[in-house]
Amino acid sequence: MLAEKGKIRRRTRLLVPGLMFQSLLVGGGYGTGAEIARYFGRYGLWGGLLGMGAAAALWSLVCAVTFEFARVFRTWDYGSLMRALLGRWGVWYDLCCFAMTLLVLGVADATAGTMAALAGLPPWTGGVLVSGCAVWLVLRGTEAVERALSVWSYVLYAVYLLFLLAVFRRFGGAVCGELTRWAAAPGWLGSGLRYASYNLVMVPLVLYSVRDVESRREAAACGLLAGLLAILPGVFLLLAMGCGLEAVLEAEAPVAVMFRMLDMGWLRGLFEIVLFGTLIETAAGFIKAAADRAEAAWRGKGVRLTAALGLAAAGLRVSALGLGNLVERGYGAAGRVFLVLYALPMLTVGVRKILRASSQNRRRGRFVTFKRPRVISILVKRRRLW
Repeated sequence: MLAEKGKIRRRTRLLVPGLMFQSLLVGGGYGTGAEIARYFGRYGLWGGLLGMGAAAALWSLVCAVTFEFARVFRTWDYGSLMRALLGRWGVWYDLCCFAMTLLVLGVADATAGTMAALAGLPPWTGGVLVSGCAVWLVLRGTEAVERALSVWSYVLYAVYLLFLLAVFRRFGGAVCGELTRWAAAPGWLGSGLRYASYNLVMVPLVLYSVRDVESRREAAACGLLAGLLAILPGVFLLLAMGCGLEAVLEAEAPVAVMFRMLDMGWLRGLFEIVLFGTLIETAAGFIKAAADRAEAAWRGKGVRLTAALGLAAAGLRVSALGLGNLVERGYGAAGRVFLVLYALPMLTVGVRKILRASSQNRRRGRFVTFKRPRVISILVKRRRLW
C-alpha cells in the first residue's frame, strides 16, 4: 500500500509542473483560438501541427534544463533563478517579465470583456471579475493556487476534447479533407518557434511547483511532460479549426465562429465557463509569480496584497488597447526578448553551470566518503614529523 501511494505521489510530482505551465499558457488569445489561428492555422492543418511539434520540443527542452537548474541551485522564484544565471544582468529580465505580466493580464481582461459583451453585460465587468478572482486565489496561498490550476487543467482537457469530438461528428468530412491535402505552407517552423519563444517567460513562473523534484531524471521527465501537456489543448483546437479554416482565420475570436457553425448552445456555454476559468488561472499564475518576487525583494506586511492589487488594476488599464493589438504587436517583440534574455543563456550558460556544480558535488562526495586506512594515516603523520 505504501509503495502504491509512493508511485502515485511520484506521478503527481512529475505532472504538476506541466499542469502549472499549461495553466498559464492557455488563456487570453490562446483560449479564444486567436493565437492558434495566427501562429499555426494560417499554414494549414499539417503546417500548424508541425509548428506545434517544434514549439513543444523547444518548451520541453527549456523546461527540463530550467527545472534541473532550479533543483541544483535551489532557486524557487524567477528572481533568484535569473540572479544565479545572469548575475547582475538579471534585472533586465525582471523588467521584461513585468512588462510581459502586464501584457498577459491585459489579454486576459480583454478576452473576458469580449465574453461579457457577448452575454449582454458591460465589457468592464468581465475584466473586473477575472482580476478579482485571480487576486483572491493568490492571497489564499501557494497550495491553493497549485490545487486550483491542476484541477481546472483536467476539466479543460475534457471540454476541449468534447469540443473536438462534436466538430468531427458534424464536420468530420471537412476536417479529414483538409488533412488529406497534406499541405504545409512554408514558414511553419519559424512561426512555431516564435510562438514558443514568447511563452517561455512562463517557465520560470512555475518554479514553486518543482520543489519536490529529487533527481535529474525527474527534472527531465517534468520538462518533457510540460511541453506535451501545454501543446495538447492547442492540437485539439487546431484540428477543430479544420471545419472552416478560411472563415476561422479572418475572425478575432475563431472559437466563436466555430460555435456558430456547430449551433450547440449547451456546449458553447460549457466552453465559455471553462475558458473563463482559464483566464482566471492564467492571471492568478502571473500575479502570484510577481507577488512572490515582490515579497522576496521587499519583505513586510501587505507587500503581497499591494502587488496583487496593483497588477490587477494595471492589467485592466492595458486591456483597453484591444485583444488583436495586444496579441499581434506585443507578443512578437516579447518572443525575441525572452529568447535572448532567458532561453539562450539557460541552454548555454545554465547547462555549463549545472555540469560544473554536478562535477564539484561528485568530487566533494568522494572526498567526504573516503576513509583512509589506519596504517596509511600513521605513515603520513610520521612523514610530516620528519
